[in-house]
Amino acid sequence: MTSDRQARRAAAPESWRGDVTAGVAAWVGRAPAPPPPPDPVAEGPAEDPEQVARKILLDQLTGRARSRSELRAKLAARNVPDDVAERLLDRFTEVGLVDDAAFARSWVESRQTSRGLAPRALAQELRRKGVSDEDTQAALDDLDQDSQEEAARVLVRRKLRSMRSLDTTTATRRLVAMLARKGYGSGLAFAIVRDELSRVDADAAATLEEAGFDPSD
Repeated sequence: MTSDRQARRAAAPESWRGDVTAGVAAWVGRAPAPPPPPDPVAEGPAEDPEQVARKILLDQLTGRARSRSELRAKLAARNVPDDVAERLLDRFTEVGLVDDAAFARSWVESRQTSRGLAPRALAQELRRKGVSDEDTQAALDDLDQDSQEEAARVLVRRKLRSMRSLDTTTATRRLVAMLARKGYGSGLAFAIVRDELSRVDADAAATLEEAGFDPSD
C-alpha cells in the first residue's frame, strides 16, 4: 500500500504541489476547473488617464506653486501617458495655474527671505526644478544689491551669536565659508564679515566704557 501511494505521488504532475485544488484534481485524475472570467461590472470601468492627471495636478498645486517640470515628473511617476500630460499641462498653463515665470519670482523672494540665498544659489535651485534660464534670470533681476547685502548681514549676525568665544581669524574663516555656501562671492563675503566683526568689537568696547572700564588701561 505504501509503495502504491509513493508511486502515485511520484507520477502526479509537479503543478499540484503546494496547491490544494490542483493537487486534489491531480490525485483523482481530473483537470482543475479554470478560473471564472473577469466581471467587468464588478471591476468597474478603467480610470480615465486625463481625469487621473487632472486630479494629480490639482493636488500638487494645492498649497504652493510648482514648476511645469516638477508637475511633469509627478505625472510620469503615476504612469500618465506623455501626450495626456502635455495636453493638460498646456491647458493649466493657459489658465494661469502653471506659470514658471511667476513660480521663479515667488521662489526667489521666499528663499532669499527664509534662507538668505544669493543669486547664484537661487539660480542653481531653479535649474534643478526645471525652470528655464530666461525665467530664472528675469526673477533674479528683481533682486537689488541692497537686499542681497542685507540678507548676507542677517546671516552673519545670526551666526555670530554662537561664535563669541572664537578668535577673529577663525570667526572670519567660518563666516566667509558660510556665505560662500549660500552663493555669495568671496569679495562681498569678506567685506560684510569684516564690517560686522568691527561692529561687534565697537559695540563691545562701548559696553565696557559704559560699565566704567577703560580699554587703554
